[in-house]
Amino acid sequence: MTTIRAALAAAADRLAAAGVESPDREACWLLAHLLGSSVGAVRVRSDSDLSVDDVRAFHALVARRERREPIQYILGTEEFLGLTFAVTPAVLIPRLDTETLVMEAVSRLQGRGPVRVADIGTGSGAIAVAAAHLLSQARVVGVDLSADALAVAAENAERNGVAQRVEFRQGDLLAPLGNERFDAILSNPPYIADDEVARLMPEVRDWEPRLALTPGPDGYTLYRRLSADAPAHLRTGGFLGVEVGIGQAEAVSQLMMEAGFLQVTVHPDTAGVDRAVFGVWGAVL
Repeated sequence: MTTIRAALAAAADRLAAAGVESPDREACWLLAHLLGSSVGAVRVRSDSDLSVDDVRAFHALVARRERREPIQYILGTEEFLGLTFAVTPAVLIPRLDTETLVMEAVSRLQGRGPVRVADIGTGSGAIAVAAAHLLSQARVVGVDLSADALAVAAENAERNGVAQRVEFRQGDLLAPLGNERFDAILSNPPYIADDEVARLMPEVRDWEPRLALTPGPDGYTLYRRLSADAPAHLRTGGFLGVEVGIGQAEAVSQLMMEAGFLQVTVHPDTAGVDRAVFGVWGAVL
């Protein structure tokens, strides 16, 4: 028989050899997921034996992670702003970086009563669902090109209790918004240029949807389109907020100002990196 302790040690060695940064922790996460248990409970039971079937299934999970498949896809979920989101290879995995965009938007919209928010390139629905959760009077529209991504987003709206206030539409950027106007348009668009993709970590480069990573040769393509087209869908005093990559904030700010946005501001993430750019349309808040 194989004990939990021995299985974890062997798995951690395999993951370390594969280049996984936190092999001990991730091995424990994988085994806890398999056993339907908490990490703490797994550690407490470290001298207990695993069944042959559990050992075989655990080896299979470890093999997936050895190939650098993101652990979030293996576990099937990721946390974002205190909420649990289903994730599949159809969607970008929600990241801490994006919390800056959501929290700045929420701080601007709180206390304004019923508001309408659009999330462009919604993916897993993380931005749309979190905004609806944090703004009890908000109605949110999430847009994505991918039908598979929208299915995941709809599941996440249900999972987090906001499905009645979040609507998902398929289409290219702002086109599905028709003639509607919103108090806020938010987006974490693809912003990595094609020639930079090869330098990404294997978990990102080889597994996350390329459509959600790069807009093509120019990482600013979608920022130009959003800056130019968002005003037609914003109420006076409404705002556009976008996540940006490292070193992009200044250029994206300039694009917004050239498009006529006022009070363009840049907001850092928890690591101090300029991560979100906001601009107000038609009046200064």
